Amino acid sequence: MFVPLTPLRCLHRAVDVFPHKTGVISGDRQFTYRQFGERCERLATGLALEGIRTGDRVAYLSFNTHQLLEGYYGVVQAGGIVMPINVRLSPQELVAILNHSGAKMLIFENDFAPLVEKLRPFCTSIERYVTTDDKVSCADLQYEEIIDKGKPERADIFQIDEMSIAELFYTSGSTGTPKGVTLCHRTLYLHALSVATLAVDVSTMVDLHTIPLFHANGWGRPQSSTLNGVKQVMVRRFEPTFVFHCIQEHTATDMSLVPTMANALINAPNLRDFDLSSMRRIGIGGAANSPELVARIEAAFPGAQCVSGYGLTETAPVLTFSREKDPALSADPVEHRRRAAMAGWPVPNVTVRVVDLEMNDVPRDMQSIGEVVAMGDHIMEGYYKEPEATAAVMTGPWFHTGDMAVWDEQCYIHIVDRKKEIIISGGENISSIEVEKAIFAHPDVFECAVVAAPDEKWGEVPVAIVVKKPGSELDSQQLLAFLSERLGRYKMPRVIEFTEEPLPKTGTGKIRKMILRERFWAGRAKRVQG
Repeated sequence: MFVPLTPLRCLHRAVDVFPHKTGVISGDRQFTYRQFGERCERLATGLALEGIRTGDRVAYLSFNTHQLLEGYYGVVQAGGIVMPINVRLSPQELVAILNHSGAKMLIFENDFAPLVEKLRPFCTSIERYVTTDDKVSCADLQYEEIIDKGKPERADIFQIDEMSIAELFYTSGSTGTPKGVTLCHRTLYLHALSVATLAVDVSTMVDLHTIPLFHANGWGRPQSSTLNGVKQVMVRRFEPTFVFHCIQEHTATDMSLVPTMANALINAPNLRDFDLSSMRRIGIGGAANSPELVARIEAAFPGAQCVSGYGLTETAPVLTFSREKDPALSADPVEHRRRAAMAGWPVPNVTVRVVDLEMNDVPRDMQSIGEVVAMGDHIMEGYYKEPEATAAVMTGPWFHTGDMAVWDEQCYIHIVDRKKEIIISGGENISSIEVEKAIFAHPDVFECAVVAAPDEKWGEVPVAIVVKKPGSELDSQQLLAFLSERLGRYKMPRVIEFTEEPLPKTGTGKIRKMILRERFWAGRAKRVQG
C-alpha cells in the first residue's frame, strides 16, 4: 500500500496514541497532544479562510513558542510552506528574504512589532500581518482569531503530494548570501524517523527545545519528539538561569546545544543552585565539539551523556551522530570523550562519504582529509529559485557539504574545518578547528576563534581571538607555551588577540568567523594563497 510520507503523520500518531499526555509546555500554557493537534488543525483551516493556498509561504518572526511549533503542522496541513526566519537578522536581510521567498503572510511576536513597522513598506508580497500577542497597529489580525475561525478537521494525507515543499529555511549566511533551502514532506518524515531512532527511553523523555525552531528544521526535534509522544518544553529564549529553571521544574532529560550555548551553561555562576540530575543526554551540534568540552559538560551535568551530531540546513539537518556504537571503543574515558566529540557515524536513511576532488573515498586512516558528501532521504529538494546554485553542490546523487573531514574503519566522521576556512600557510593545510580546540583546552579560556590573516612570506597564517574567563591573567606567552605541547610549530597562531567583548555570533550561536577574518583582509583585492 502506498501512503504518502508527510510530517503530519507524526502529529496524527501523537494525537491517536498519546491523546491525554502533556505534549507541549510553553510559558504558563500547556497542552495535551489532543489539544495541541486540535490547535494545529484549527490553524490550518483558519489559514485557508485567510486565503492561504497550496504553495503559499507563511513566514514567522518568533522565538520558541507553541505558536511557532503549531506552524510546523498547521501551515503544512493548509498546503502552505512554513518559513521560520532567523530573528537576529538585520532589517535589510529580512526584507531580502521575505521578498525573495514571496511570503504571503508574516506571523510575529510583539517583540518584533517595531521591526515589522520598518519592513511593511518594502515587503509587497505580504498580504496579512498577524501578531501572536495583543493587537498592535502593524498587525492586521491576531493569531487566536485565526484559531477561533478554524475547525478541528484532520488532513486527508492521501491528498498530499509527498514531494511537495513543506518547509523553507534560509541559511544563516555566515559564509555568504543566505539561500532558501526547500524540504519536502517526504524528506521531513523520513528525517523524523531517523532522529526518532536516536532517542533513549521515550516514555520518560522530556525534550527541552533549546535550539531555535527557526534554525535548520529545529534539528528535527519538532517532528521526532512529536512522533515519539515526548513532552516538549519550549525555551523561548536561551538564557542559562531560565534553562536551569526549566530542567528543574520539568525534570527535562534531553536538550541540544551549540558549543557556545554549552559553554555559557557550564560557566554560569549559579549552575550548582539547581537540581539538574534529570538530564540524561546533551547533544552538541552546529559547530565542532571537543573532548575538553565533553568532559566539562559531563562534569557539570552528572549522569548526563554528551554526544555530538553533524548536519546542515540542506540535510534537514542530521547526517551523523556520535552515539555509542561499540562499548569496547569507548570503555576508556579518554577514548569516550574523543569519540563523543566527533561528528559520529551516519544515522539511518543516509549514506555519508569522505572524498577527494575526483569523488574517490580518501583512506579511512583519520589522517587523509577529504570533503564530506551525502546521499539519501534527508537531502533538500534544492535552493529556492536558484537551480544553478543547486547544481553546483550536487555530483549526481551526492550533495557536497563543503566540510572537510577525516574518517576511520568504523565510519566515524571527524570534521576538521569548513572548506573555506582551511588556512593554507606556506603550502601546509591548517585546520582552524584543530587550533581552536587546542586553545579551548586551556582552563582559563572562555571562547575563541582562529582565522586566517595575510602574511607576506607564508601567504596566510593563523590568528587567534580569545576571550578569557573572568579574573584570568592569562597572556600570550603563557598560552603559546601551553599550545606548544599540543600543536606542531606551523599550526601555532602567529598572533593572539585577547578581547573582553563576546565574539560575534549568528542567531544560533555560531561564531561568525567571516566578520573576524575580513578585518585582517580589508583593502586587499584577493587573498594570497602561499
